[in-house]
Amino acid sequence: MAEERKLQCINKNNFNETSVQRNVMKTILSNSNHVLRKRQPIGLIKRENKDIYVTNKTNFKAQLNNCERLFNAGVSEIVIHGLGAAINRACNLALQLKEIHHNTLDLDIKTSTAELIDDFEPLDDNHDYEMNIRRNSAIHIRVFRKEVMGILRRTE
Repeated sequence: MAEERKLQCINKNNFNETSVQRNVMKTILSNSNHVLRKRQPIGLIKRENKDIYVTNKTNFKAQLNNCERLFNAGVSEIVIHGLGAAINRACNLALQLKEIHHNTLDLDIKTSTAELIDDFEPLDDNHDYEMNIRRNSAIHIRVFRKEVMGILRRTE
């Protein structure tokens, strides 16, 4: 009954559908009859050790060293992925790599929208299993060498 009143008030104020969904999910969580489980985004598969997934929790210097280690191992390109709040950090990482390598690296940037799924698991048998699908911004930065390493070497 209380949820219906909240929804009616929201609809009267002409909010869009996503804000209605957010308020319903907040109501579900505030009742504390459910546990929130966030699934991994679909499509986060590492390919051949050239993908770097940037998060706000990992140390920036460690992420930079990981990228440097890949380039020193002879990898010609890496792909830096950032999701949501980590987009800014992913951009900073790519720009730092470009600066460290004295502009011998180039960037190819693509943006996308990732669908994220939240599961609300009931704590007891009296409540139903709920699921929420939301969207979040993502960035994919391909960092690659402009020139082949053989050209940069001095020949005598």
